[in-house]
Amino acid sequence: MPQILRNPHDLKSYISERIATGKTIGFVPTMGALHEGHLTLARRALSECDECIVSIFVNPKQFAPHEDFEKYPRALDKDSNLLEKSGVQSIFAPSIDVMYPPGFQSTVTVGSISKPLEGEFRPHFFAGVATVVTRLLLLVGAHKAYFGEKDYQQLQVIKTLQRDLAIPTEIIGVPTVREESGLALSSRNAYLSDIQKQQALTIITTLRKMENELKSGAEIHQIEEAARKNLESAGFDKIDYITIRDAETLLPPTIETKKHRILAAAWLGQARLIDNIPG
Repeated sequence: MPQILRNPHDLKSYISERIATGKTIGFVPTMGALHEGHLTLARRALSECDECIVSIFVNPKQFAPHEDFEKYPRALDKDSNLLEKSGVQSIFAPSIDVMYPPGFQSTVTVGSISKPLEGEFRPHFFAGVATVVTRLLLLVGAHKAYFGEKDYQQLQVIKTLQRDLAIPTEIIGVPTVREESGLALSSRNAYLSDIQKQQALTIITTLRKMENELKSGAEIHQIEEAARKNLESAGFDKIDYITIRDAETLLPPTIETKKHRILAAAWLGQARLIDNIPG
């Protein structure tokens, strides 16, 4: 089984011993409830580094009071077994008091990249993510850290804070892992019934249709309007956004835009599903 480290002292001792022998360290931060998407990140880390450490920490700072912090699945034993089969050597599994000890007062906020899209619908979210990721990157001190592109805006926020704060860990984005059906893997898929899983597929089929229409020269506003109607007709309870954005700024495209990103966030029952593809 992977070695489970619970506090910064044990973590730093473990990492420093390996770095002293010349090993390179890859790092995958997670909130647990692991699925093939997380394991793909771990395997990518192991393919590029000598060792991979995975953190498992359900971060309270990125949940609003009405969100599912208490219900979020926690299964350390199951997660450890999955990581062992993937070749992961160690897990950092701190408590809340370890991550945010008494007197903890700091918050990391990232500017304009965090404000549109998720920033509009979950205004608390990116400060919580940026704070915990900054703390984890500094505690672990890995050579490379791996994040999935499914959370595309989150990846851009993390790349920005790493650059701005000169954190000496390279940030690697890894393409979204999907079920055979095309549904993006997510821990929150566990909330979906079989019927809702079929409904959820409308997100990726709509994103791909938008991509084709964008390439054919259709007008962006019309593409977005048709896409929203498509999700509405598929029975989504609420659509936060389905939109085409500048891939770097996540603002509406301009004549200066070089690459597009097509992104969606919508609700089925209690599950908020997000997905995105390149434009």
